[in-house]
Amino acid sequence: MDVAFALASLSTIFAIVNPLGATSFFVVLAQDYAPDLKKRVIQKAILAATGTLLAFAFLGNYIFQFFGTTLYAFEVAGGILLFRVGLSMMQGERPRTQLTQQDREEALQKEMVGVVPLGIPMFAGPGAITTVIVLMGTVASPLDPLGVAWIVLSIGITMAIGWLLLTHADRIFRRIGRMGVYALSRIMGILIAAVAVQFMFSGVTYWLVHIMGL
Repeated sequence: MDVAFALASLSTIFAIVNPLGATSFFVVLAQDYAPDLKKRVIQKAILAATGTLLAFAFLGNYIFQFFGTTLYAFEVAGGILLFRVGLSMMQGERPRTQLTQQDREEALQKEMVGVVPLGIPMFAGPGAITTVIVLMGTVASPLDPLGVAWIVLSIGITMAIGWLLLTHADRIFRRIGRMGVYALSRIMGILIAAVAVQFMFSGVTYWLVHIMGL
């Protein structure tokens, strides 16, 4: 698997996870937390998100078999979901697939905010899960160990950057401000929308060629 795939995997996973967007939420939510509590929340968030994405990355094909679906159908469905996420980000909204009103209420339970909603679904939301499953599907048949390694490494790098952003969240937020976070989120929204269109195009093309025979 070439360097282009490695860069595409990292940029795609990083864009859909959007750790900077989660950082702005963390700053507001944890502004009254003691430093030690903030550290525990950050650790829980990163561990929960990393474990979730890795689990879906390696079990994605078994999930397909269990439900009797295919990667290409998932690409179309996932592309629609990703496009909605990207569109919401471009409009300056927090994607509904990543954070619900119930999640906000649960976030009041201080330390548990690290797992829900910060780790899941803000870091490891449906969009991120869709992305890692589809990426792993592209290197699974035939199995490409190097491609798998790049995807796992991309998840690790994204989560490491997320950990750094959360650890220095207060300092970062003071420097770039709320509008800076919003601007970067919109840029990431455009990238996510482009990836979504590619996912849908790939799935539809396979269906037209191999199923319809066009």
